[in-house]
Amino acid sequence: MSYFKLKEPPRREDRLQACIAHGAALGDLATRRLQCCLPNSERRFTQNSICLLLPALGTMNSIPNSVVLMHGGLGCGSSCHGGNAGVRSGNNHRWGVVKDGTWLSTGLTEADVISGGEPKLAEAIIAADRRYRPSVIFVVASCVPGIIGDDVDGVVEQVQPAVEAKLLPVHCEGFKTKIWATAYDAVYHAIGRTLLPEAGFIADKKSGKTVNLMNMSSMGRVDEVELERLLRELELAVNIFPVFSDPGAMQRMAAADLSISTCPTHDDYMLNHLQEKYQVPFIIRHMPIGIENTGKWLQDVAEFFGLGAKATAIIKQEEAELAAALAPLKPMFKGKKAFVSAGEFRALSTAILLAELGFEVVGVRAFHHDEFADIEYEKLLRITGTDYPLNIANCQPFEEANLLRKIQPDVFLGHMNGNSTAAKMGIATHVIYNTGLHYVGYRGAYELARRLYRQLKNPRFNGNISKYVKLPYQESWYRQDPFKYIETAGGDLE
Repeated sequence: MSYFKLKEPPRREDRLQACIAHGAALGDLATRRLQCCLPNSERRFTQNSICLLLPALGTMNSIPNSVVLMHGGLGCGSSCHGGNAGVRSGNNHRWGVVKDGTWLSTGLTEADVISGGEPKLAEAIIAADRRYRPSVIFVVASCVPGIIGDDVDGVVEQVQPAVEAKLLPVHCEGFKTKIWATAYDAVYHAIGRTLLPEAGFIADKKSGKTVNLMNMSSMGRVDEVELERLLRELELAVNIFPVFSDPGAMQRMAAADLSISTCPTHDDYMLNHLQEKYQVPFIIRHMPIGIENTGKWLQDVAEFFGLGAKATAIIKQEEAELAAALAPLKPMFKGKKAFVSAGEFRALSTAILLAELGFEVVGVRAFHHDEFADIEYEKLLRITGTDYPLNIANCQPFEEANLLRKIQPDVFLGHMNGNSTAAKMGIATHVIYNTGLHYVGYRGAYELARRLYRQLKNPRFNGNISKYVKLPYQESWYRQDPFKYIETAGGDLE
């Protein structure tokens, strides 16, 4: 049975056997292939985590002419204030219009927890429809309705005839899963069940040269432009879904000739659905970050359309131009040590790019692990060696601080809200994802190198911070094994 026949997607712990707890040398993968990283592995001590509501909101708030209605406590929407900057810039980059996302909350109180919040949700849906006249309303279930048993899908089914907007229930009850990437499945689940056509509806509309370029918050507009440029060199028409995509246009996903993932962590759930229901094949092997990965990504697409020779010529020319542009920058990187922390595929593909630029990769932390990254670990082993630590962790800055003290990298690449530990230790930091900066394709490789060159040329800022800020860990912790609190599913320590 298709997962899309269910009211909500399964947990990634169940669907992909994903895990969040592992610590060992990268070389252990050659024989163990993360077998000790089991779905129920955990830590005896955990410092923090990531709620799946956060990445889900980043996508939903980007959809034009939509309202995001969160059913839960008022605080569950607080991240929308910071995330709105990405919505405004994304709209501006695409259409020259600075427009905010629209999000509301049912603001459940203690009384609602006792008596139930379904009536309040029904009223909020009707009010949002009448006030904003959106095309779609994402009705988001957070932790509270999941705990008290509110039937969000039932309310949506009951209220739908009374409103003009299409209602998309999205299940983001954070307590149900520790794998934050389940958020992408939740959003795709809602889109696939509500905004796509019936099977066979547009099977005769395929053009023979149209691709779905999937962007579930994998990149900003500048990176979309880079990949569009490369695909159009192959004379392919490009549809980009789902961020900043008009709800009415999402039906075009079902009419494409091929779907292309830009991040396997994000896309497999929807791509399998498009293939099963609409016979749209897909490619989900590489993330186009880095020189080798970009070439492999483009070559795979070209081979599907019988354009392999043309892609080979494009890749040869692009790599030659990039090599010339990187030549003045690469001497700065020789001997410099780099540590990378991000979502699994982004961390691994960026680590490979850093090695291509001449850095010595000395540590990688991925927020979770599942089967799609096996091929990336094999590339990383081949390119960088085996004797540095790999940490699978949903944040856990205490492990990060311990590793950084032991490794002493020259530069740390992490997310915007994940660079503070390294910065306070005096390590130069660079953001690994920002919607306004280039990271993807050949242009992304050059622009990242250019920014790192400037960062390493003058790293004093974080050095000065470290003189006046002290992390809250005792010296005894830095002398211990950073992975001492990780347990396997059987309860034994790693």
